[in-house]
Amino acid sequence: MDKALPTNKQDWTAFYQQFDARVRQHKQQLKRPLTLAEKILLAHMQQPLDEEDRPLRRGRCYVNLWPRRVAMQDVTGQMALLQFMSTQQPRVAVPASVHCDHLIEARAGVQADLPAACKNHEEVYTFLKTACQKYGIDFWEPGSGIIHQVVLEHAAVPGGLLIGTDSHTPNAGGLGMLAIGVGGGDAVDVLAGGPLNLAWPRLIGVQLTGQLQGWSSPKDVILKLMGLLGVRGGTGCIVEFFGSGCSSLSATGKATITNMGAEHGATTSLFPYDEAMNNYLCATQRHELAQAAQQMQHCLRADDEVLQDPANYYDQLLCIDLSNLEPHIVGPHSPDLSRPITAMQQAVAQQQYPDTLAAALIGSCTNSSYEDLGRAAAIAKQATALGLRAKVPFYVTPGSQSVYETAQQAGYIDALKAMGGVLLSNACGPCIGQWHRTDQQAAGPNSIVSSYNRNFPGRNDGKSHTLSFLASPEMVTAMALFGRLSCNPLQQTLPGTTNKVLQPPQADVLPTTGMHMNAQGRVTPPADGSSITVHIAPNSNRLASLAAFAPCSDSQWSNCCVLFKAKGKCTTDHISPAGKWLQYRGHLDKIADNTYLGVVNSFTTTAGTGIDITQPNEPAQLLCSIARRYKARQIPWVAVGDTNFGEGSSREHAAMQPRYLGCVAVLARSFARIHETNLKKSGILPLTFTQESDYNCIGTFDRIDVLGLDTLATSQPVRIVVRHSDGSADHLQCNHTLSPLQIAWFHAGSSLNYLTRQAAAS
Repeated sequence: MDKALPTNKQDWTAFYQQFDARVRQHKQQLKRPLTLAEKILLAHMQQPLDEEDRPLRRGRCYVNLWPRRVAMQDVTGQMALLQFMSTQQPRVAVPASVHCDHLIEARAGVQADLPAACKNHEEVYTFLKTACQKYGIDFWEPGSGIIHQVVLEHAAVPGGLLIGTDSHTPNAGGLGMLAIGVGGGDAVDVLAGGPLNLAWPRLIGVQLTGQLQGWSSPKDVILKLMGLLGVRGGTGCIVEFFGSGCSSLSATGKATITNMGAEHGATTSLFPYDEAMNNYLCATQRHELAQAAQQMQHCLRADDEVLQDPANYYDQLLCIDLSNLEPHIVGPHSPDLSRPITAMQQAVAQQQYPDTLAAALIGSCTNSSYEDLGRAAAIAKQATALGLRAKVPFYVTPGSQSVYETAQQAGYIDALKAMGGVLLSNACGPCIGQWHRTDQQAAGPNSIVSSYNRNFPGRNDGKSHTLSFLASPEMVTAMALFGRLSCNPLQQTLPGTTNKVLQPPQADVLPTTGMHMNAQGRVTPPADGSSITVHIAPNSNRLASLAAFAPCSDSQWSNCCVLFKAKGKCTTDHISPAGKWLQYRGHLDKIADNTYLGVVNSFTTTAGTGIDITQPNEPAQLLCSIARRYKARQIPWVAVGDTNFGEGSSREHAAMQPRYLGCVAVLARSFARIHETNLKKSGILPLTFTQESDYNCIGTFDRIDVLGLDTLATSQPVRIVVRHSDGSADHLQCNHTLSPLQIAWFHAGSSLNYLTRQAAAS
């Protein structure tokens, strides 16, 4: 298939006919029915299957895919574009976009916050805009919307393949698109005309039956699923939904479910094409695409044989009856601590969570659609009719300017404001730590509730003692009226009334006249941008050109120090915190000062600290400072991780920063998918203990030898020698998941080095 997607005026029918032809070809080779995920993957294969590849061993073989589009946001996009610039390519090879949604801080509301962001981040926005114009990329200005909502409205294509430099890129799965979150290195490969090198995923089938009732919402589907899978249950898998219950969910409701698949580690999640998706495409003025997809629905769902006997085609099968699904709430500190709202009062009492809510927030890329705001507004209208207002600070974030204008016309925004809601910019804001929080309760343990997707300690306000709970927008709105974490809005009388109980919210899925498709924030690039200069100030502390990482030069690494041994959950927020550090995402040296600030180190008592083993009598120091000293002395070092190391965001900085500071390898019990790939892209060797208990044998003052790197080969273990301070040693075996291409990246020093050399040789 051609890499480029048609526009609305081009022939979408031909696109799907070509899609169908590719699927039929591969299906004939494989001689079996196909799931929807397999169809989309096979339709985007770089080349036909070789005979040895035809078994397509899930989780074991690697394939090269041709994504149709790349989406980047203003934080991860900085490093991606800096890397792309170093390839010397004149223009991107596939359609791409940059969305300015992450840098806008929530302070006083949209009227003050948006102009402040434009002023404070003018340098970065100018860099992004000029780079987009030069290299042929769409630029979405601050305030136009959150990347995933804008992609869903303007660019998501049923059956297409998208990659995005944000872990919640799978949001587009709500329109039947295979949308995969990646690091900037993967994005650069594709922007430069190369493939996405991906391990062929395992498949989890989730059968939905019945229909949501009353208060239950699509958010409750994914919160329930989080409790079933946990934060690592989807790692290396695509989650494919099917069953009669799918058709009862709106497209934006489906997007909520696929968006939060990032929290259980899935490569991506998706739904089959149906009438709800057709309606959404028409409401967003994509009628020709809707007609073409409608005519080729057999391409955009699993084969009948799969649906009739799913256990034979999915590696894991789960079932959720929507008719009996209760509203759920998850948290704190992890998105898989899931319970129905009816169990919350007991959980508060048993765990002694602060019961008085400090804030309630609705919106984010997960729950900021027209339908979401409509259901929240339905609760707000009931409250204001009784003279009630929110008992706690209540923040509202529309997903895009289109959503805002449509919801404003419907009266939803005014209804939420009347209840006490503060309207924030069409941006990420508190969801990613961009929240300038000044209330007194923030100083100590406090509980907040939001409709966001991620709730790690410090995620929303930078304060590790804040307990963050997640629920649907309508449930969050209701809880704001009660002001208590332990409330059950389904059953309890509203405060200040004698016998009034909230009724289940009702709202239209889509406006009858369609969405206000406002694209005024979109800046399209000129046909030829060769004369445009990309702006990077020489002495900037926000942006800096990249120097290539040195390639691996030895057959083994000897005498490596152990910088730390992480204990328990270590997310990308622990490795490279966001919040105030977002401003340095385009300056690798500056942001390296936050490296590992949140890591809980087994060797020390204070997070983010370690022992410099060249100065063993000195007190614990910041890990980033120790790493800089090791680098200056040319001492190689390794990091040791626990399970699901690197869980969370797609931020490649969590790999590039350690590489910049001299890390050569990370040994862990297990890795989160995107972080493991980012380590490979940066030239760091990610290894897992063959025996997970070997994690326990590594001590503070140990030195590590990594052997046989010159013979590094796919599926072959790597030998490790752990030399203890008492003179004894342990000889271990570690596993790796590097493909032949990824081994070439390693020997070149990084994927970018490899890409640049390949381009120079061609």
